[in-house]
Amino acid sequence: MQKTMTLLAACLAIGTAAAAPADQDRYAPAREVVADIGRIVTPHGVQESFEVTLGGARQVVNVRGADRDNPILLFIHGGPGAVEMPVAWAFQRPWEDFFTVVQWDQRGAGRSYPLNDPKQLAPTLRPDRYRDDAIELIEQLRKRYGKRKVFVLGHSWGSIVGLKVAMVRPDLLYAYIGMGQVIDFRENERQGYAWVLDRARQDGNTTAVKELEALAPYPGDGAFDVEKTGTQRKWSIHYGGLAAGRDNADFYFHAPRLSPEYTPADIQAWDEGSGYTITTMFPQLAGVTFADVHRIDTPVVMLLGRQDHTTPSTIADAWMRQLHAPSKAVLWFEHSAHLPMIEEPGRVLQALVERVRPLANEAGR
Repeated sequence: MQKTMTLLAACLAIGTAAAAPADQDRYAPAREVVADIGRIVTPHGVQESFEVTLGGARQVVNVRGADRDNPILLFIHGGPGAVEMPVAWAFQRPWEDFFTVVQWDQRGAGRSYPLNDPKQLAPTLRPDRYRDDAIELIEQLRKRYGKRKVFVLGHSWGSIVGLKVAMVRPDLLYAYIGMGQVIDFRENERQGYAWVLDRARQDGNTTAVKELEALAPYPGDGAFDVEKTGTQRKWSIHYGGLAAGRDNADFYFHAPRLSPEYTPADIQAWDEGSGYTITTMFPQLAGVTFADVHRIDTPVVMLLGRQDHTTPSTIADAWMRQLHAPSKAVLWFEHSAHLPMIEEPGRVLQALVERVRPLANEAGR
């Protein structure tokens, strides 16, 4: 478990519940309470989980909303492998009054991991395959719920997938929303490393300085080194680069323990799938860049944590200044780092309701 946790921290986000499945049974009564509070009871609401096949791989989708007439918002989670479905209970319920929210466990991740043979799946773990999975999923959602377009919100690694969708199929989207947006992965790592090393030196943290200096040159040329990135992320989390004002992210890592959508076995699958996807995917992400993308033919909204040093927000902000799009907006969350939906949930809800949802009305549903 600990090795996989290190690998998870190494990637663009997040982690697992960090508890053995046997320890999870004691949370069953609490999960029942959370489930009952979050139950959709409105006459025209939707609350369902189902399996889809995308690009030949079986994958799990969860859909929740108070009114089927609301526009669909597809949340594309980070990682690779850091599923959001088991954390969504902590922030998503208010969104569901305004959107039909879709959580999707990507290939090789979370509840989708046990559904496919890892050996057969491994050659397919490429960024463009995830993009195509997302497009197939959107097409299925449109048909299932009778919608013409959807919103896509990409978080962290998911922002790579989501932005790729916006580039090739803008006709499917009311808008693309980026959170923890990746623009240039290598520059992202360079800036994040420089920041945390500077913080450690200012703090007089000799242990951190020694470990971080041993990584130099970081991230270096060629493929990324997962273990090196794990060390960088460890100290970045310690100095608040993942969650502002916190020296750890336990509040987030432990949220799946209360998730009505995840059993102890699902959490174990998440842990195993995350280690699998990260070790397979992360080294190849070194070449991911959108620096030469200057036009997106759908509205683009960025929800950026001012204190995000996991995916430094200044990079996305600079990119947005040169982007041509039907409309665009950068919305800052001053007290957030990489997790605005958890760190400033009220302000994220306000942004989605006031700045994002009206774009569906303008385009027509």
